[in-house]
Amino acid sequence: MSSAPPLIFAPGESGELATAVARQSGIELAPLEDQAFEEGEFKLRPLVSVRDRSVFVVQSLAASPDVAVSQRLIRLLFLLFGLRDAGASRVTAVVPYLSYARTDRRTQLRDPVNTRYVAQLLETTGLDRLVCLDVHNPAALDNAFRIPVDHLSAIPMFVRHFAERLGDDDLAVASPDVGGIKRAQIFREMLSAQLRRDVDMVFVEKRRTQGAVSGGAVVGASTGRTVIVIDDLCASGETLLRAATALREAGAKTIHVAFTHAPLARGLLAVAASKDITSLVTTDSVGPETTRAVTNTATLTKLHMAPLLGEAIRHMVAGAPLAPLLNRWPPIGS
Repeated sequence: MSSAPPLIFAPGESGELATAVARQSGIELAPLEDQAFEEGEFKLRPLVSVRDRSVFVVQSLAASPDVAVSQRLIRLLFLLFGLRDAGASRVTAVVPYLSYARTDRRTQLRDPVNTRYVAQLLETTGLDRLVCLDVHNPAALDNAFRIPVDHLSAIPMFVRHFAERLGDDDLAVASPDVGGIKRAQIFREMLSAQLRRDVDMVFVEKRRTQGAVSGGAVVGASTGRTVIVIDDLCASGETLLRAATALREAGAKTIHVAFTHAPLARGLLAVAASKDITSLVTTDSVGPETTRAVTNTATLTKLHMAPLLGEAIRHMVAGAPLAPLLNRWPPIGS
């Protein structure tokens, strides 16, 4: 068995994020031949030996201007297959944003369960371990996979951000729908512990019927308060905009929004442009392209995920648990 150090690989579309992760982890970002052919086919080939080595692959599954979500997924699958065929002893995929994770159960007849299908595809490559960031439904993802899945979170970073800026305000934490109450509750508990005082919880009613969203009743006291709305992602922005309007009408003093993933620039732009929202905080989990679309830096704060992901890789290489990373934030970095 080789005693060579582990390596990190990434397809070109995740190169900027992977470079930052590799820098934070202290592990080499290995060279990769990434060749495209005119008919849309491609070849991903490691340019160094991976035989008997542990390898990490960084790929965020959000669309970019040049690479669709489906293409990102198949490129990840082919790279994982290729690394295993080349003799890698252990393969770990670090996927900050996992697409298809919202379709995790059947809500009507003949609904697909895309989360399970993605799990089966990834497991077929011989993948040993998957690391994700703030997935839509961690329990559903755990049930879909038969390999170890580690769930990291940006919530500790959100807690620090708002504790430093809004710590003296009369605060309430809001979930934009019933499905996100657990996530908002975790954030509320951590924020209360950081501030050493109770922070109340509210949520906004949302109903979805045949694709149409309705509702908007606010449950809990928000009048005269600074409200922080917490969610896992902002795609179109519709849910967050509806929640902000409902909270404003319910008498909230100011509304701040935080979400981990911004897979679509148009959703991020819509939320950033809302007059009901004072500020928004997100991360670069999908790569830098989406957040670059927002030029109003007074409204948007972007938190970098490379320190967290890099520290997670260091823990895995050392055989240390990742659980401590869920309760604290890593060193500040880019």
